[in-house]
Amino acid sequence: MAGGGGYGGASGKVDYVFKVVLIGDSAVGKSQLLARFARDEFSLDSKATIGVEFQTPVTSAYYRGAVGAMLVYDITKRETFDHIPRWLEELRAHADKNIVIILIGNKSDLEDQRAIPTEDAKEFAEKEGLFFLETSALNATNVENSFNTLMTEIFNTVNKKSLS
Repeated sequence: MAGGGGYGGASGKVDYVFKVVLIGDSAVGKSQLLARFARDEFSLDSKATIGVEFQTPVTSAYYRGAVGAMLVYDITKRETFDHIPRWLEELRAHADKNIVIILIGNKSDLEDQRAIPTEDAKEFAEKEGLFFLETSALNATNVENSFNTLMTEIFNTVNKKSLS
């Protein structure tokens, strides 16, 4: 592709393509995390995107082929964290059993409005065998780190499967 767009940049060479899904309640910052990581952008005028709200025909297709998932909640909204077990159950019911999952507490820039203690999320992640990070799409805190952590673990999982 001219201008280096698309997979593999200007060289056109791609070693791996991994499907990763970002899931969680509306307005937790999934699209903003992706925009910050992919384009280093953040928009205060974020438009709502279509959510996947536990509709089996949609979720089955959405999760199919995914090797990684970011399970995102808003650290300032208790209900978004309370819904995480349901999102996780839905994910595990429809995705590959070896899917790599990272729990993301987003909006860490709003520490003064925190509703979910970091320790609660860490404890949940550990109990469920998930990776965990807190991020801020607004100021880019841990955004790249969260994607890199997920991709590294996916790569390691894929390599283990190909070696066995």
